[in-house]
Amino acid sequence: MGESVVLVEVERGVAVVTLNRPQALNAMTLEMSLAYSEALLAADADPEVRAIVVTGAGRGFCAGADLGILEQGGDAIRKFLPPAKDMPRLALALSKPVVAAINGHAVGIGFAYALGSDVRFAASTAKLATAFSRLGLVAEYGLSYQLPRLIGVSAAMDLLLSGRTIDAAEALSLGLVNRVVEPEELLPAAIAYAADMAENCAPSSLAAIKHQVYGHLDLAEPEALTETLGLMDASFGGADLAEALLARNEKRKPVFTPPPARP
Repeated sequence: MGESVVLVEVERGVAVVTLNRPQALNAMTLEMSLAYSEALLAADADPEVRAIVVTGAGRGFCAGADLGILEQGGDAIRKFLPPAKDMPRLALALSKPVVAAINGHAVGIGFAYALGSDVRFAASTAKLATAFSRLGLVAEYGLSYQLPRLIGVSAAMDLLLSGRTIDAAEALSLGLVNRVVEPEELLPAAIAYAADMAENCAPSSLAAIKHQVYGHLDLAEPEALTETLGLMDASFGGADLAEALLARNEKRKPVFTPPPARP
């Protein structure tokens, strides 16, 4: 039995999920995509986990779909596609924050998996590319919807039409990533960021904020505001606000209501 194609380690309330085909720069296979979504769902259901960091083993984050699959033609590629519920955007639907630590190439479906996170850290040596147009493919995995909303239509069209490779500095300037650090600092920085949320932010707040931001993208402002006011009203009487204020007065870390375990 070989080592798993996805590794999971939990520390300080953070689940670190690692794509683990370093010999192939973590090129995606169906087995890996299903194992990755299973790991994310398990972390989201685990009450001991408050935040999630995703990264790749070795020199790559994910260098795209495995070329051996692409070379087998359309029928094989269709069988490779993960079910809709396991697509790269799965992480955005979780109740817990997901931080991508982009340690190397994030190309094609790897680019989509990088964007399937709430916050993105990148190593200064990382390279990102959509690549689809250079393979005779279309904008895949919802990127035609997601990318313009993240970086604007003009910048999204540039990356999607040209399929060109950009470095971490340009990704930062476009707003594709939130922070760029030296390669050896990447995973510790991402874990520290996630651990700070795990230790100091209410799970109920994290889940609600994710729901608000992603759910309100396509709502009219009055509808978004109406829902927000209802959520605000519920939070005003919640135990987490009372605990946060008490902890501040007592100069200690808050002990928030843990996230519920889910099947």
